Amino acid sequence: MQNPKSAQLFEISRTLFPGGVNSPVRAFKAVGGHPLFIERGKGSRIWDADGHEYIDFCCSFGPLILGHAPNEVVDAICRTAQNGTSYGAPTRLESELAKLIIDNHRFVDRIRFVNSGTEATMSAIRLARGATGRNKIIKFDGCYHGHADALLVNAGSGLATLGTSSSAGVPESYVGETIVLPLNDKEAVELAFEKYPNDIACIIIEPIPANNGLLLQDREYLLFLREICTRKGALLFFDEVISGFRVGFEGAAGYYDIEPDLLAFGKIIGGGLPVGAYAAKGDLMSHVAPEGPVYQAGTLSGNPAAMAAGIAQLSRCLQPGFYEELRQKTEHFTQQVNTFAGTHNMPFELVSIGSIFWLNFKRGEHIQAASQIDSDMTAFAKLHHLLLERGVYLGPSGYEVGFISDAHSYEDLDHAANKMCEALKEVYLGRV
Repeated sequence: MQNPKSAQLFEISRTLFPGGVNSPVRAFKAVGGHPLFIERGKGSRIWDADGHEYIDFCCSFGPLILGHAPNEVVDAICRTAQNGTSYGAPTRLESELAKLIIDNHRFVDRIRFVNSGTEATMSAIRLARGATGRNKIIKFDGCYHGHADALLVNAGSGLATLGTSSSAGVPESYVGETIVLPLNDKEAVELAFEKYPNDIACIIIEPIPANNGLLLQDREYLLFLREICTRKGALLFFDEVISGFRVGFEGAAGYYDIEPDLLAFGKIIGGGLPVGAYAAKGDLMSHVAPEGPVYQAGTLSGNPAAMAAGIAQLSRCLQPGFYEELRQKTEHFTQQVNTFAGTHNMPFELVSIGSIFWLNFKRGEHIQAASQIDSDMTAFAKLHHLLLERGVYLGPSGYEVGFISDAHSYEDLDHAANKMCEALKEVYLGRV
């Protein structure tokens, strides 16, 4: 596929940014070639600098649950921006969005807005430590919680061991407070609490792990985490930056009917603008400054344009039948592709929950841990480029998930499913 304008823009950006991008996955290193530079998006479609049109399943990696540039969100941003874009002072829009969330989420009493998912998880970890007086945290291999130092940690060499840094520039002293365990392994969690009985502040988990494949966990395992945290005096922290307001308004906590002590949000609550939040019951949030001793601040937190966009988007999400329709669309799309792959005995399937789907190249295998994912992404890279040639855009990594938005019509989904089947035929059967 020829994209000369994108190629030229990438050459310029490489002189300006590390790797030519402002977030690593955008560089197309996982699939080869150069990234597409996007000029505009509307509904389910995006257009690149060369004028090519794509049905978009990346959806900005999750925030665009209504699709690109939905009229009510754009109108809300424009109205708000005409009055000013930032004040460094409270606005009614912050309270309006907070009330919209709190009134419709049974596990949240109070919330604090920040500017990204990373900031939300980082701040909530500090809150967990401040409230419990403990230092260590448990996280899981295969769950991503942003690029804060304490969370950029890989698994150690054995059960209940401290992790190792997964990025240069992360001091060992930070790593020493993070215990990284395999997902779906109760014994590892029990051993960690035995080894550090009075020093684990919280367990942080993506209840629907969707940053390293879609590693769907059993409800029974999540209930186990709830029980052991209660028993051991630690906090259960659900990172719902992706799953929040995606599988339902109450996210994974509502989907599984499990109450965490802490939640982190992002993506969807900003209507496509930068945003994050952490939330909990009132007694825990009372530890946050200026009410309590756990300090966290942000010049642009509660930005009025982001709050207005979030209000407009979440108001749509609250309409009756919204999430059911998204789920039905996702099943309509994935079932077509899976039927085709199964009929042709291809080692491929689309795994889904709610309106999230993932390309699994081990058909029939219930992948619940990062170690189960095949590290050879050759098939994905080929499929990705074949789909681009056919006008279908996915995130440029086999570890990323895809999203269905309200803007995707059944006609869009039928067309995209047909193009994916064509591409799969070329990948596995060597013919179109």
